[in-house]
Amino acid sequence: MIPGVSTAVILRQTIRSGRASGVAATAGNETGIFLWAMAAVFGLSALVLASEVAYGVMKAVGAVLLVVMGVQSLWQARRGQAVRDAGPPESEQEAARGWRRSYVLGLATCGANPKAAVFAMSFLPQFVPAGVNVPATLTLLAVVWVVVDTLWYLAFIWMVGRVGAVFSRPAVRRRLEQVSGTVLIGLGVRVAMEAR
Repeated sequence: MIPGVSTAVILRQTIRSGRASGVAATAGNETGIFLWAMAAVFGLSALVLASEVAYGVMKAVGAVLLVVMGVQSLWQARRGQAVRDAGPPESEQEAARGWRRSYVLGLATCGANPKAAVFAMSFLPQFVPAGVNVPATLTLLAVVWVVVDTLWYLAFIWMVGRVGAVFSRPAVRRRLEQVSGTVLIGLGVRVAMEAR
């Protein structure tokens, strides 16, 4: 629940395109969380942690993704076209395309975050009691992790949506794009510079 990369992306999508986009980004993020947890169950995330090259590539991809999103936000804020209205899209096809885009963004952000692999490997196994089926227990813990995480982000999205009228003013949206762009670039630089 500590604000980080996922929170920044979900907040950005919610402010830019409304609650539905925030929910889609959350769904993508939680899919990534579940996949990382399943990788831990089957020992695949241990390979990422053991391989300097794999870890370095993931870190670089994650950093580039964050910096690109940050630059896009700053560019849109500068052009004065920071955010479209958060109202309903013009068509179902446009709505589906926007939902898919936010989902993929959430999934890519989580998938390119090596800290999710580290967390899955180090956190979940601590709660497996002796003498139980380890894969089944880890899978159950992964589901609990995703459910708790999802509930937290849904409450967060709802709260951001409640103050949506404040965010709908063009000057406020431009400023939020500038802030979110700067934060995303900062997070990208931090990811790139962090030691294992």
